[in-house]
Amino acid sequence: MRPRLLAAGALAAAAAVLVSGCGSGDDWSRPHPKPSTVGDLGLGFRPAASPAPEATITPRPGSWDGVRPSEGYRVILLTAGKDAQTRTLANAVTKWAEEEDVSMKTIDATAPDQYVPSIVRAIDMAPDLVISVGNDLIDPLALVTASHLAQQFLVVGAELAEPTENVTAADWTGASFRGEGLGMSSAYDPATFTPERAGRAVRAGVAAVLNGLTGIVIWLD
Repeated sequence: MRPRLLAAGALAAAAAVLVSGCGSGDDWSRPHPKPSTVGDLGLGFRPAASPAPEATITPRPGSWDGVRPSEGYRVILLTAGKDAQTRTLANAVTKWAEEEDVSMKTIDATAPDQYVPSIVRAIDMAPDLVISVGNDLIDPLALVTASHLAQQFLVVGAELAEPTENVTAADWTGASFRGEGLGMSSAYDPATFTPERAGRAVRAGVAAVLNGLTGIVIWLD
């Protein structure tokens, strides 16, 4: 029942959620082929043993550089918050989408009562991947994602305390907000949210999802 109730709530707030699009010109009105991975992970990305659910792996820097999505990859950038860190992360996702000719739409939730409806709306649009940026979305994601295991999510610059198999995170020391009343990490440092690090996080996280390494944390330090 929960997905239906959440969907009903989404209809009530849909008009308040800002949606915009950019990318390849795909209007998403037609079905598209299942996406695939172009390129291979470099040495040092995959650990020797398959990571357990909720595990953290630390790939070798640059081991994700040769991986990109196939043509027609559909992504929703889900964002909340106007702080500098969130803007840096959102800009990194947008830059990656432009460089890889990804078809991307943005859902910007501008108030707390829009957070859960915005996530449900993203799921209803059936993207290949939802990329979430902004600490305000962490607890709403924990509420919604477990009921929608078929939808892949990537959280950049934060992580869920107990992610399900469809939620991957790309994180680092200085970020690592986890929600669920745990408070901000003592190591939290806004200065670590640089465009360069954010760009690496997006690419490493997407590379993991494309290669089936999901439900884990990709650690970039």
